[in-house]
Amino acid sequence: MTDPFGTAGIRQRVLAGWSAAPVRLREDANAEEDLALGGYRDRLVVELAQNAADAASRAGVPGRLSLTLAERPGETPVLVAANTGAPLDADGVQSLATLRASAKRLTDEGSADSADAAPGSVGRFGVGFAAVLAVSDEPAVLSRTGGVRFSRDDTADLVAAAAVGAPALGAEVQRRDGHVPVLRLPFAAAGEPPVGFDTAVVLPLRDEAAADVVRAQLDAVDDALLLALPALTEVVLDVGGSRRVLTRAGDRWRVHRRAGDWSPAERADLLADRPTEERRQRGWQVLWAVPRDPSQPVPRTLHAPTPTDEPISLPALLLATLPLDPTRRHVAAGPLADRLVSECATAYAELLTELAGGGADVEQDVEQDVLALVPVGLPAGALDGALREQVLRVLVGAPILRGVQDGRALRPRDAVALDVDADPAALEALAPRVAGLVRAPASARAVLRALDVAVTPLADVVETLPAQGDPASWLALYEALSPLAVDANAREALAALPVPLADGRVVRGARGLLLGGPGQLPATALEALAPFGLRVVHPEAAHPLLERLGARPASAREVLDDPAVRTAVEQVADDEAAEPDQVVDAVLALVAAAVGAQGLLTAEQGDLEWLRDLPLPDEDGEPTPAGLLAMPGSVAADLLDGDEIGVLRQDAVSRWPRAALAAVGVLDGLAAVVVQDPDLRDPPEALADLDGFDDWADELLRSGEVVGGDVVGPVAAVRDLDVVRPDRWPELVRHLASEPELRRALLEPVRVRAGERVAAERVSSAPSYTAWWLQRELGLAGTVPPGADDLGGVLGQAPDWCRDVDPQVRVALGVLEPTGGQQPGAAVAGRLLAALSDPERDLDVVACLRLWRLLATFDGVDLPVPQRLRVLDGDRIRMSDASAAVVPDDPRWLQRGDLGGLVVAPFDRAPALADLLDLDLAGERADGAVTSAGSRADVSDVVRALLPTAPRTWVEHDALTVDGHAVDWWVDVDGAAHAATSDGLARALAWAAGAWSARYLLAEVLADPGSLGWRLAEDS
Repeated sequence: MTDPFGTAGIRQRVLAGWSAAPVRLREDANAEEDLALGGYRDRLVVELAQNAADAASRAGVPGRLSLTLAERPGETPVLVAANTGAPLDADGVQSLATLRASAKRLTDEGSADSADAAPGSVGRFGVGFAAVLAVSDEPAVLSRTGGVRFSRDDTADLVAAAAVGAPALGAEVQRRDGHVPVLRLPFAAAGEPPVGFDTAVVLPLRDEAAADVVRAQLDAVDDALLLALPALTEVVLDVGGSRRVLTRAGDRWRVHRRAGDWSPAERADLLADRPTEERRQRGWQVLWAVPRDPSQPVPRTLHAPTPTDEPISLPALLLATLPLDPTRRHVAAGPLADRLVSECATAYAELLTELAGGGADVEQDVEQDVLALVPVGLPAGALDGALREQVLRVLVGAPILRGVQDGRALRPRDAVALDVDADPAALEALAPRVAGLVRAPASARAVLRALDVAVTPLADVVETLPAQGDPASWLALYEALSPLAVDANAREALAALPVPLADGRVVRGARGLLLGGPGQLPATALEALAPFGLRVVHPEAAHPLLERLGARPASAREVLDDPAVRTAVEQVADDEAAEPDQVVDAVLALVAAAVGAQGLLTAEQGDLEWLRDLPLPDEDGEPTPAGLLAMPGSVAADLLDGDEIGVLRQDAVSRWPRAALAAVGVLDGLAAVVVQDPDLRDPPEALADLDGFDDWADELLRSGEVVGGDVVGPVAAVRDLDVVRPDRWPELVRHLASEPELRRALLEPVRVRAGERVAAERVSSAPSYTAWWLQRELGLAGTVPPGADDLGGVLGQAPDWCRDVDPQVRVALGVLEPTGGQQPGAAVAGRLLAALSDPERDLDVVACLRLWRLLATFDGVDLPVPQRLRVLDGDRIRMSDASAAVVPDDPRWLQRGDLGGLVVAPFDRAPALADLLDLDLAGERADGAVTSAGSRADVSDVVRALLPTAPRTWVEHDALTVDGHAVDWWVDVDGAAHAATSDGLARALAWAAGAWSARYLLAEVLADPGSLGWRLAEDS
């Protein structure tokens, strides 16, 4: 085998040196071990790529690298790294076998000598080749000019042979457990690189673990390798037949390079503490790269120019010739590193400046990309911290921000950002008014702070806007700023926006302005506003934003709500207006528009009560408040007293719309006022002015369980009842019954929620104010309809004209309908109670029972209870002191005459009657305990056939007593039936079974058991 590189001579010299001084073997072995297991332990692929790039640079050809991991069953996996470029030469072999010296030497003058790589080379068969020992014991390099191999076993054999004549060498090897340096003894190797390549590194892998290491490193190869080694134009990776090709990365990355040569003075100053060969470097290089696809991951470690362990937090790939420590994993601190960190920061600012400038290959919307590249947050390490500090210092003066107005690149120190997240339209609208305005999305606030960009509050910008310009330009500005108003802080900042008015003025702030526009008052109606001095937004500047900022829609109703209109009406009413006719016309025009567009109804104008003061001419031409006038020929003019309510002059009806006149209070028929949820303790003016309203409210509030309470729902009341002509009551009632709004005000009860001191909240109903007033005035409460039974003259009959009034209305007036269903008021209750208390009246048991039944229907009525009243005593009626009367809880207590005279009501209403009359229930005066002895007996089958729910047993007494008093029957607290008579047993079983109505049928069956079949047949 030929030996073109003189490997035999190299072996001979090295072995001679080891034999003469075994310590050299120890030094070589330790150095090789440090490199293979230390700085180069996981850099195999990177070092092979560096060698390939250097070879291509030396030859001046495009660099191609093929990395193939061949794996065949039963064979040792082999990694083959084939590359184009300068082939292996003697200097390369010498470098491979030296460990401490690279073939890339530079002369003192700084130019490459004959063994140098071309400018820009980063490695060629230097100390980095030791990385192969991490996976292989038999590395080989095959080239067109010859081949060389290394072998751990062959080296060990030669060292063992040399140790025969050099015992000290043998002892050194023995101390190292036979470990010898592999790369110091080269051997000639046969073979050629693959077709198309000039050199191949062949690495038979040590074992499967070594194969796993190689696979992991091959899988990790990405664009960063091509960016670090620009001499490589293609890298082909083949792992077990799976092929991957990497080509130039420029299409996938935006790259910025910066380089420079060291002057002699700089070399002397900055490289003084660096190793000798490093001090011969001619210059430096920096490369920054960001992916064109934002989703593409970026290596976050420094490449110098190949990967190190220095973390970099900036979202860009950094390749720079920063000085490294002997492990080639960390930057060596010192003046050189400081200078190159500064150059890296400058290069980074240049990259961001290019992106912000919008070059041919830069998208139009790159501003956000630039902001995302500005470092914020905490650094990842010491180097990263120094780099970020320098980057921010340089970026402050770099034109990396794009102005909103013209897209010109701005330096952060010249830029201004708003303190709100404004959309592009808003920014473009404000840009002509804010020099240097840039976008400031919420995601970039920290970036802008880091760059010291001035932040201007939106409120300050708004305050500086000039109060001039045509309405159309303001409308465009409002449209642009409208999205900002979703935020409360932004709305506050916009509060001082200039707003053009319809009268030509420009005011600051929209609050309180009236906003015209679609659906609002037409332009002709705006003329009616002149007497009021109202501030109306110019129609051409009307925008919804102004409403969000406090402007009110300029509908007729909104204009009427303006205090200026009410003030004008009050001045006219007090005869203080300069042009009263003009004000009256304007108000009626607004009211007419409100009635036509928004349905402003007289019955719902409680909050516009002051319109009733608008002076209009009566029949004699005298100014009279609208609320004191009736339409000519109207129902109101017929029903109401002419001394109290005047009649509107006839020509006024033709001059102004009838609906507008009615809305300001002129009466056509009677009117109702409706107020939602009023406070009856402090009613609004529209209710407080009604005759007797305070008395009605007091009665209503006292009717609950506590004094107080809140109205739930609306209160509707018919006004002007106190000025109805005395001879027109029948016509009035028929009018109220026929008009839907008036009918509701009469019939619908008021709902009141009990006060806070009530244990469980409840809502009760009470008669309306209108019903209460009419009951008080007409005196019909407690009467019955004409021709109906009036309990022997106790109640009295309503007048004959009530015959034609429908029953619902009669009930509201207090008339007691035979069909029931009404909720009688206090006046009815008072009349009934007075009849029961009048000793002059002749009332039998039936009449009293009917009266008591009626009284028991009252809920929550507060009446003064008379000292004496009628009670039931056995089978007769007598007068009794109220203190001696009781209300029986249920039928059992009817047997207890010993407790006092009885006031009897349906038993489910007994508590209500006792409460109304302030009487005790019978159960409150006695225990109701059975005090006699009896014997238990079974209930007969005939009883159970008739009444399946009856008890199975009962207690028979010869003489039944309860609380020591004799009775016929009883049901005790345990539900047991007690009886001393047959009829008593029937009642006891019926009450115990919850079938009181069956007591008579049950008594008949008990008296004649044989009649059961016939009784059942009757009820079938």
